[in-house]
Amino acid sequence: MAAVATMNLKAVSIGIVPEPAPGRVGLVGMPVWMWDTNPGPSTWGPITKTASAGGYTVTATAKVVKVVWAMGDGEVVVCRTPGTVYEDRFGTAPSPDCGYTYEKQGRHRVRATSYWSVDWSGMGQSGTIPLSFSDSVL
Repeated sequence: MAAVATMNLKAVSIGIVPEPAPGRVGLVGMPVWMWDTNPGPSTWGPITKTASAGGYTVTATAKVVKVVWAMGDGEVVVCRTPGTVYEDRFGTAPSPDCGYTYEKQGRHRVRATSYWSVDWSGMGQSGTIPLSFSDSVL
């Protein structure tokens, strides 16, 4: 669908603490915070686009309904908000809306999959298109 193609939908831009950088480590039992670093129209929505061709017009609106974070240890976390950006002042508090705590030591690849719902209408019809996009960090 042309309207959806112009939306440039993608996975969330992963923000996570502890940060996935050389020399950075997390501790078992300490909270992990996850969030979308840039929750805009193409990574979170909503975004609406209209396309016309041959005298017909279709309008589509897309938004993320959830992000499923696969934590790399077999566990998943489902978040329905973009998450809260971690700040040093939060210390060891758990995330209020999108977090996790590892119970075992290890190096984990974290994958965030954004599940989009695209509602469309036009030509006397309507429907919903489910889409998903993933990204990961180690």
